[in-house]
Amino acid sequence: MNGSVILRPAQQSDVPNIHKLLHDYAQQGVLLDRSEEDITFYLKNFTVAVNADGQLLGCMAVRDFGNDLLEVRSLAIQPDLRCGGIGRKLVEKAISRLHSERQSFRLFALTLQPGFFERINFQIVEKELFPEKIWADCSRCPKQHCCDEIAVIFDGSSL
Repeated sequence: MNGSVILRPAQQSDVPNIHKLLHDYAQQGVLLDRSEEDITFYLKNFTVAVNADGQLLGCMAVRDFGNDLLEVRSLAIQPDLRCGGIGRKLVEKAISRLHSERQSFRLFALTLQPGFFERINFQIVEKELFPEKIWADCSRCPKQHCCDEIAVIFDGSSL
C-alpha cells in the first residue's frame, strides 16, 4: 500500500463510510451488520484508519464488558487493502491504549481469521468463556446455531 496510514478516533463524518464498509462485510456473512444509528451511538468506541486525504481504509471498535473484559468488534479493512497491515495496526493501537489505561485487561474476538490474531499474540480459547458476548450479540446472530467463528483472547495482564 502506498501512502501513510493515520489512526484516529472515529468522527461523526466517518459514520456513513464505516456503515458501508461494515454492511459490505455483513452481506458476505463475515461480521454482524450495524446500523448508522448504532455506529453513531457507539462512535467513541471506534478507531479508524485513513489515508492523508481522509479516505477510510479500515475501522475497529472495542466494546467494554466490564471486569477488564473487552472485545475487538467491527474490524474491517477495505477489501483491496487487506493483508497490508492496517488491521494489525488497529488492533495493536487498541492494545497499546489499553495498556496505558489499565493495569490488566483481557481483549477477545470472535473471528473467522484466528491466524491473524495469533500472529499478534492472541490465543485460541473456547467461546463459552464469554457468556457476556453470547447473551449480548450471539442470540441475535443468524449463525447462532451453527457458529463458525473461533474465539481468541489477548491477556493484557501487567507483569
